[in-house]
Amino acid sequence: MKIRQHFTTLFFKHKIIWPLVALVVIFLFNLIFTPEFFRLEIKNGHLFGSLIDILNRATPLIIMAIGMTLVIATAGIDISVGAVTAISGAVACRFIQGGYSVFIAILFALLCGAICGLWNGTLVAKLGIQPMVGTLILMTIGRGIAQLITNAQIITVNNKAYGFIGSGFLFGLPFSVYIAATVILFTVLIMRKTSLGLFLESVGANRESSRFAGIKSSNIILSAYLVCGLLAGLSGILISSNVTAADANNAGLWMEIDAILATVIGGTMMTGGRAYIGGTVLGALFIQSLTTTIYALGVPPEVILVIKAIVVIIVSLLQSSTFRKTLTGVFKKKEGAAA
Repeated sequence: MKIRQHFTTLFFKHKIIWPLVALVVIFLFNLIFTPEFFRLEIKNGHLFGSLIDILNRATPLIIMAIGMTLVIATAGIDISVGAVTAISGAVACRFIQGGYSVFIAILFALLCGAICGLWNGTLVAKLGIQPMVGTLILMTIGRGIAQLITNAQIITVNNKAYGFIGSGFLFGLPFSVYIAATVILFTVLIMRKTSLGLFLESVGANRESSRFAGIKSSNIILSAYLVCGLLAGLSGILISSNVTAADANNAGLWMEIDAILATVIGGTMMTGGRAYIGGTVLGALFIQSLTTTIYALGVPPEVILVIKAIVVIIVSLLQSSTFRKTLTGVFKKKEGAAA
C-alpha cells in the first residue's frame, strides 16, 4: 500500500504529467463533441486530418519553445523571438526573390536568427541588462527591421524547394515534423549527455555558485540566447515557407507568448535551474490542439484569446504544487466538517 502511494505521489509530482493530462483532456473533449477531429485520410500518399494539421502547425512553436526553454532554464527570458521569426522569414524570401539558391537563403536566414540571439545574449550576459528589458529592445525594433527588408510589403516567392520545407510531405507526414523531431532529439542529447546541458541548468539554479565552481556563467547564458535566436530563425523559415511568403507584420506575431506558455506548462520554472524539453513539446502540442479545437467549434475570433487564457490558467494552477496542497486542504476540511 505504501509503495503504491509512494509511486502515485511521484507520478503526479512529475512535471511532464500535467501537460500530458491537459492534452488527453483536449483529445477526449474532441472525441465527444467533434468525432471528425480524429479522422485521417490518405490523398496522393499523404495523410490529412486535424491531427496532421496540429502537428504541422505546431512545429514552428515547438522549435521556438525549445529555444525559449533553454533561456528560461538560465533564469532568463526572450520576448523578441516573434520579431526574430519575422526577420528570418523576410531575409529568406528576399534572397530567394533575388535569385539566390534555397540553401543560401536558409543559411542567411539562420545566420540572422543567430545574430539576433547573440545580440540579446550580449546585452543580458555581458552587459548585465535584465532579460525582459534586453530582449524588449529587439522585440520593439525587430518588426521594423523586417519591414525594411520587405519594403513594408508582403514578399511572395514561387520556389517549390522552399515551399516543400514548410508544406511538403515525406513518407506521409509533413516534412516540418521531421525537422522538429531532429531539433528535439539534438536538444535532448545536448541537455542530458553533454556538460553544456549540466552547466546551463547549474547557472540557472545559482549563477554565483556556478561561477565559483569555475563555470563561465556569462558564456553559458550567451550560448542559450544564441541557440534561442537560431531556433526562432528556423521557425521563421518554416512559417514563411508554409505560405511561400514573408509578412513582416504578422509572421510570428505573439508567438513569444505561446512559446513562454508552452515552456511553463511543460514544467520549466521561470526561476530557472531545470529544462524539461519533453514537457515543452507537450505544452506546445496542447496549445495548438486547443487553438484547433476552438476554431473547429466555430467560436468567434474575438473570444478565442479569452478561452485560451482561461484554459491555460487552469492548467497552470493544477500544475502548481502549492495550489494543489491548498485545494487538498480545503477538501479535507469539508470532509472533516461533514463527519
